[in-house]
Amino acid sequence: MKTSSYKRLERVVRGFSNHRRIQMLFSLKEHPELSVGEIAEKLKINLKTAAAHVQKLAIAGLVLKRNEGSVVRHKITARAENILKFLRIIELT
Repeated sequence: MKTSSYKRLERVVRGFSNHRRIQMLFSLKEHPELSVGEIAEKLKINLKTAAAHVQKLAIAGLVLKRNEGSVVRHKITARAENILKFLRIIELT
């Protein structure tokens, strides 16, 4: 594997290596198309904190953003689906 591949994998792993971001991924799997405000409300966290976490997930390619008027909706990507499966396996072992 090339060094660039390792760095790309590191960016993805860092993208979800936080308990809040993992919680967000599971929440978005269950409730796709949430706004940052709705995510913050569901997780009972500050709006700015939620926005920062969502941005990191998006940079890692784990969340897609879609504009709906003045609201931005979020959903997980196929990569995030695979990571959630991976996390479930780790949780069970």
